Amino acid sequence: MKQFLPILVLVCAAWSQVGEQPGTAAAQAAPQAPSQNTNPAPVPADQENANKAKAVLDQGIQALGGQAYLTIRDREQQGKTYGFHHGRSSGGGYPFWGFFEFPDKERVELTKERDIAELYVGNKGYEITYKGPHLLEKKDLEDYLRRRHFSLDTVLRTWVNDPSVVLLYEGFAIAAQHPSQRVTLINAQDESVTLYFDNDTHLPVKKSFTWRDPLDRQKNLEEEVYENYRQVSGVMAPYNVTRYFNEDMASQRFLNNVTINQGLDPAMFDQNSGYDPNKPASKQSGKH
Repeated sequence: MKQFLPILVLVCAAWSQVGEQPGTAAAQAAPQAPSQNTNPAPVPADQENANKAKAVLDQGIQALGGQAYLTIRDREQQGKTYGFHHGRSSGGGYPFWGFFEFPDKERVELTKERDIAELYVGNKGYEITYKGPHLLEKKDLEDYLRRRHFSLDTVLRTWVNDPSVVLLYEGFAIAAQHPSQRVTLINAQDESVTLYFDNDTHLPVKKSFTWRDPLDRQKNLEEEVYENYRQVSGVMAPYNVTRYFNEDMASQRFLNNVTINQGLDPAMFDQNSGYDPNKPASKQSGKH
């Protein structure tokens, strides 16, 4: 009997362990309580970079005047322009009057008499003299349309709002002697333009873009520098603009006067209207 007791104890212990196993397995199989971690998922690096680029662009637009800048209907400029060839002056400056009606009408009048004009309407361009209007040379028109496509106004009013345009924040840089932040925009056609915004004023101080010549396939660099900003009708306008071609100075404009949203005579954008800038609007051809 004494020998039987130890065996009985071992059998009972074994049965006790077998009885506990289903409970243990059930505890292991029980669903875990949901995690209490409420931290948001990390933002991907490329999206974080794009957000930073967009913030710099928005800050620049606000510095230019915000909604007042984005809703400019027309602009008139008067000043003096200088031309350069391979970085050297190609003669004395001459007066000009410029008129722009958004999005694609521009008239530039030259000489003191304002008797020579360049007119751009849509994708067409004309030179107007005392002999009347004639179409611009193909290369001259292509150069103008390219500059308009990459203009600061087009980039900030159109490219920025295109969801297919990629925004890249590229950090700090020195542009036109200004400590700046650099942002590059790339559209669906793989065209890119880089803008530089002053660290303190947040105003754009430089713009650059490249394009490949269809004939020799060489890449060309075009840049513009914006200086001497003044406020006009709630908008900050650069009164000095310098353009560079392949790092050589190509032209300079010094403005004396800028007006915004004053309303422009439609006749000035009609090459056949006989518009005369020296006559009041009521006496223009076709006016009643």
